[in-house]
Amino acid sequence: MVNRYNMRRSNLGGTRSMARGRRRGGFRWQIMLLFAAGAAFYYFANQETVPITGRKQLRTMKPAQEIQLGLQSYQQILADNGDAVLTSGPVVDAVNEIGVKLARQAEGMMVEETGKETGFDWAFNVIESPQANAFALPGGYTAVYTGLIPIAENEDGLAVVMGHEIAHALAHHGAERMAQQNMQRIVSAGVAMGAGGMDYGAQKAVMGVFGGISQYGFALPFSRKHESEADEIGLYLVARACYDPREAPKLWERMGAQGGQTPPEFQSTHPSPATRVADFQRLMPRAIEIYNRSCSNKIQ
Repeated sequence: MVNRYNMRRSNLGGTRSMARGRRRGGFRWQIMLLFAAGAAFYYFANQETVPITGRKQLRTMKPAQEIQLGLQSYQQILADNGDAVLTSGPVVDAVNEIGVKLARQAEGMMVEETGKETGFDWAFNVIESPQANAFALPGGYTAVYTGLIPIAENEDGLAVVMGHEIAHALAHHGAERMAQQNMQRIVSAGVAMGAGGMDYGAQKAVMGVFGGISQYGFALPFSRKHESEADEIGLYLVARACYDPREAPKLWERMGAQGGQTPPEFQSTHPSPATRVADFQRLMPRAIEIYNRSCSNKIQ
């Protein structure tokens, strides 16, 4: 009886010891490093160059695939808005006129930079909505919401917004964002597997820390970089199309006034209006140079 009791107690003690060992398991860095190496290979094996700025970007999707996805999304948006898609009127005329000029200059810019045209099937629509917004999908599929018109105030302001949105498409920001998300998923899987031997509370803490680093150290800064890059490309595009680039900082001052209370910049997907205005002022000499070279009416 004593021997059996001692055996059971010994087995129980061993089980408890094993459980304590599992609970105290540390982070398995070897697994994390393996996934990190895979993410690094994915990143460096899929490098492309952004036209105009020359920045290296992570991109895996072919332009033809981007354009097809852009068309599908555009058709769905127009269908969802139905009768709110305007077909005539002064705003429609202005958006189409500005769009055609910007598209022409975008094609010329891309030929100069890459030696080939975009392959975009340009389209411009106006959607009746209080939203102060606009977008351009891959393929040059562009729409302006009527809520933007009072803030734009004039054709130059409207051209600045449309040029910015078109610049996102020219720079393949949508495809880059998808590739970045894929890389984040690879690293996330490595972190999850590396923490797999830890107890639940520790795993949750590790994934929480990784989520914060991923969000504030990677995703949001890249989103702000995309916005700043689109501001720069769009500004040069506006100048080439002979719209006054000096309207850009004025527009963002108006946008800032309309925006109300905003989160701190590090928590936002967009640079603050003040940052954008400062960036435009820094880029303005080159934009004016482009304008004066492209247009008959010179500006100082």
